[in-house]
Amino acid sequence: MNAPARNSPTEPAAAGLSVQVDGLTKIYGRGNTEVVAVREASFTVARGEVIALLGPSGSGKSTLLSAIGLINPPTRGRIAINGAPVMDGPRALVDLRAFRRHHLGFVFQKANLIPFLTARQNVQVALEVNDVTPRAARARADELLDYLGLGDRRHNLPFMLSGGQQQRVAVARALANQPSLVLADEPTAALDGHLSRQVMELFRQVAHEQRAGVIVVTHDHRALDVFDRILEMEDGALREHPEPASAPG
Repeated sequence: MNAPARNSPTEPAAAGLSVQVDGLTKIYGRGNTEVVAVREASFTVARGEVIALLGPSGSGKSTLLSAIGLINPPTRGRIAINGAPVMDGPRALVDLRAFRRHHLGFVFQKANLIPFLTARQNVQVALEVNDVTPRAARARADELLDYLGLGDRRHNLPFMLSGGQQQRVAVARALANQPSLVLADEPTAALDGHLSRQVMELFRQVAHEQRAGVIVVTHDHRALDVFDRILEMEDGALREHPEPASAPG
């Protein structure tokens, strides 16, 4: 799939890694009120790899994801995305807002589609904020909706779509600017088992075919076989699952 031409504020060196995290620690409060939400997390995700991030509520999963997503800076540690150093502790090494728009895609528990925009327009808007022309944005949106099996729904408003279809539009929006890293936080929590598996398989397809690194925070253990690797968090500490869910494709 070819993306519309765009000018990026940062052109990272070509790299096989979507993200590299070294010693990431996030601490809230001080003294007696200090809480270590994430402690010394280090891992990498290759382009084309899909990772499940598991752990009980309060274990630090969402905090880790928001740090990697350049939303909630770490207290200590380094983050590089697509070969570009972006965070050194709380110090930003790039324009975070611009970098997020051009290199990261986000999918959340709820699709969060704009209710008065069609499926196509919900994808278009992610491109137009990056100064892609309306014509090119429309073509890219149609391309993605076709790719995700929603071409015949492009003119539908969100209320006309099922929960699973809305999440597919959200995935299309996340892919609009060809991110090197897609972050999904509990994207299937509101879906039944069948739709949940469909969405998880979609993330695997996106990772392998679009060559993006994908990290999915989930409590759902029913579709773990679709992931290349599983990471687990407990009390802020990260460890790799002893056996991968499946071989990387």
